[in-house]
Order: sequence, then structure tokens, then C-alpha cells
Amino acid sequence: MKTQLTLRVNGAPRDVPLSFVGRRLLDTLRLELGLMGVKEGCGEGDCGACTVLIDGEPMCSCLLLTGVVEKCEITTIEGLPAAFLTRFSAICAEYGAVQCGYCTPGIAVMAAWLHAGGTELGDQPISKLFAGNLCRCTGYQQIIEALTALR
Repeated sequence: MKTQLTLRVNGAPRDVPLSFVGRRLLDTLRLELGLMGVKEGCGEGDCGACTVLIDGEPMCSCLLLTGVVEKCEITTIEGLPAAFLTRFSAICAEYGAVQCGYCTPGIAVMAAWLHAGGTELGDQPISKLFAGNLCRCTGYQQIIEALTALR
């Protein structure tokens, strides 16, 4: 009898108890796997702080059950390439796009998706593509300018 789920997280298999099938992916990533870069902001899918890539597409981990993503590739900020994170950090510093940093992991994951060509809205401006991420400190102009420079 199966007693564990095997998730593929940041390129590696990770086992979690089968009882986690109905647990929010956000909680599994943070509490079971120790991936603290995934943040809980609103818990309702509105703020983007918990954004992860599921098979390359950005999704709010607070809205996903762990069992639903068992066969998917899950990428958190911890799994993004170091070269991308270094460039992202430098551009955010240059444009003044970070203050408290709470929203930054979700924004970094969204930026990685945009940088990789993820534009399901076609040629829409960054502000539309980025609409699912909230920042309560910086204001959006600096973040949008930084993401545009990164793209």
C-alpha cells in the first residue's frame, strides 16, 4: 500500500506523507520541505506571494492541493537558476524595486516565467502580465521598470 507521495520539486524527487494529499501545496513546501521562500500573503490566490511554477506555468500554491501536483514539476524561488537570481537582484536594486522583500520571491518566480518567454497574454504590457502580484511597499512603477529591463 502506498504511504507516500513523491513530488518533483526544484528538479529533485521529494517524498511527503500520503496524508498530505489534501494539504495546500504552500504548507507542504514550507512546513514539510523547508522551502521558506514560498510566502503566504493572503491565502486566497490574490497576492502572488506564494507563486511557484507548475510545469513551467505560474500558479498560487495556496490554491493548490498537494495531491493534484504529484506528477508535475514544481519550481520555487529556491529552484531558480543562480545566474537569473543574481541578475534579477541587481536589476531590482538598480530600479529600487524592493523594500521589505516579502513579495519578492513571488515576483522573482513570475519574472523567471516572463524571462523564459511565458506570455500567455501575447504582447500585453508587463503590467498586465504581472497583475497577480501585489506589493504593499514599493509601488508598482519601479517593479514594472525592473521587469521590463529584465525581459
